Amino acid sequence: MAEVTVSIGGRQYAIHCRDGEEVHLDALAGLVDAKAYVARQSTPGLTEVRQLLFAALFLADEINDLKRELAGRQGSLALPENDDSAAVMIESLAGRLESLAERLAPAPAAP
Repeated sequence: MAEVTVSIGGRQYAIHCRDGEEVHLDALAGLVDAKAYVARQSTPGLTEVRQLLFAALFLADEINDLKRELAGRQGSLALPENDDSAAVMIESLAGRLESLAERLAPAPAAP
């Protein structure tokens, strides 16, 4: 198990993580630190706990917005249940993929 020291809100925190996750954890801490900085700048005098609370709320708000955006995009990609032209196109594509796979497959060895 690895240990990483991250800086958030001007304080150092030692955090354990799986080996190889150090860089990722440091990047995540950087995101939290940036939001804590925004909270500190927008509302001077916040306690450390409240800075981290606002940082968490800012990040949660961003995640919520991204989830809504993703759901909207997925909804616009959905095909109607009875879309015959889409079914024909998918079947045609499947046939082309099968043909390509057959051409790329190695020939069976002769006995």
